[in-house]
Amino acid sequence: MQTDIDPRSLIGRKAFDRNGTKIGTVDEVYLDDATGVPEWAAVRTGLFSRDAFVPLEPSKVVDDTLHVPYERSLIKDAPDFGVGRHLSPEQELQLYHHYGLELSAPPETPAPSSGPAPPSGPPPSSGDTSFGRVAGRED
Repeated sequence: MQTDIDPRSLIGRKAFDRNGTKIGTVDEVYLDDATGVPEWAAVRTGLFSRDAFVPLEPSKVVDDTLHVPYERSLIKDAPDFGVGRHLSPEQELQLYHHYGLELSAPPETPAPSSGPAPPSGPPPSSGDTSFGRVAGRED
């Protein structure tokens, strides 16, 4: 997705599938807790329907609309976790699998050559990291 766009500006935009069929309207945007990068959008799929999570990478914003490179049927069948809360690592993994996306591996830390080196980043994750912070909300 374009990285220069404010994730809050996505809310309320119309979303379309790979064939140009309207999916719905972006209801919420979820950020990766570690990077702050917009990662998922919850798209309201109809008046009495639910929100479907769609990946923002490799989606594109074109002419003030969100274009998601997946079929509408796949999007509507995405796991339903409700909105307004963090996505757990397990829920995020389910979404990655649903869309056939590959998880990127964390960068490797080289072994120190002599003596201990000061930490260069956040401590290693034990799997309890929360994901999917909602854009524009303070926790």
